[in-house]
Amino acid sequence: MCTSSPPPVKPCPFLPEIGGARFPAAVLSAFRDGPRGAEFFHQCLRCAQSRWLEGLPAQALLMLNRAMGARLDPAANAGSPVADPIPYRAVVWILRHGDAVGFIGNPRRHFQHLATRMSGHETERRTARAWACWELAKLAGPDWSADVEQLEREGRVEPTLEEVTKNLARHGLPGEVDEWLRAMAEA
Repeated sequence: MCTSSPPPVKPCPFLPEIGGARFPAAVLSAFRDGPRGAEFFHQCLRCAQSRWLEGLPAQALLMLNRAMGARLDPAANAGSPVADPIPYRAVVWILRHGDAVGFIGNPRRHFQHLATRMSGHETERRTARAWACWELAKLAGPDWSADVEQLEREGRVEPTLEEVTKNLARHGLPGEVDEWLRAMAEA
C-alpha cells in the first residue's frame, strides 16, 4: 500500500521563524511563577508557530490565546503601528489555512466560550481580545456556527461589531484596534 505524506506546511508569516526548532507548550512552564510579560508573549508566539508547523492549527490558536494574555507594557507600544502587535493577523492566517493543515474545530465557538468564561488577571482586556478574535472567525469562516445553546441557556447576546470595537479600544493597547482592523481586512 502506498501512502503519501502530507505536503510540508509553510510557516505562518505573522509568527516568528523558529528555524526547525520545536517549542512544546511545556516550555511555558518556566513562566508559571514568574512574570508573564514580553518574554512570555514571544515564547507563546514561538509555540504557536511550532504547533502550526506540526499540523496542529487548533493548538496553534490556543498558544495565541496564551500570548494575548501576556502582561505587555502599554508604554512599550505607545506608537502606531504596535511595536509588538497582538497577533490578530496570525489568527486570521491560521483560520484561513487551518483546515488544509489539520484539525481546527469551530473557532467561532472556541472564541465565544473563551470570551464568556474569562477569569483571572486583566479580564476585561482578555475578554475584549477574545471577542475580537470571534469577529475574525465570523469573517474567515462564515459557516462556523455560534453555540446558540450556550447563549440561550446563559441569557447572553453576541456583541455587535461596534461593541467589540469599543471594548477593544477601551481595554487594548495603544494601536491595537488598528492592528485588529488590518486583520479584519484580511479575514
